[in-house]
Amino acid sequence: MGVYLKDPRSRLDYAIDWSANLDGSAIAESQWEISPAEDGGLRATASFRENGRTQVTLEGGVAGQVYRVANIITRGDGRQDARSLIVRTEAR
Repeated sequence: MGVYLKDPRSRLDYAIDWSANLDGSAIAESQWEISPAEDGGLRATASFRENGRTQVTLEGGVAGQVYRVANIITRGDGRQDARSLIVRTEAR
């Protein structure tokens, strides 16, 4: 897992490809969680899922802060899985 750099003023999309781990099932639900949650912090403003892939649009963030962005999915068969991205906001 790498660290993604993001300027606090930017609005960027991040995606996770789950297709290799779905065993023929589809993604029924996708939820994004960001920690730490703070005033002026990183926030998810849109999300999308299709064909075994999830995507989130991230905005804001406090310069110098490191965030864990977790994607929790529920598959069509009811099983759940989670993956995380690490995003560091930095004025560039």
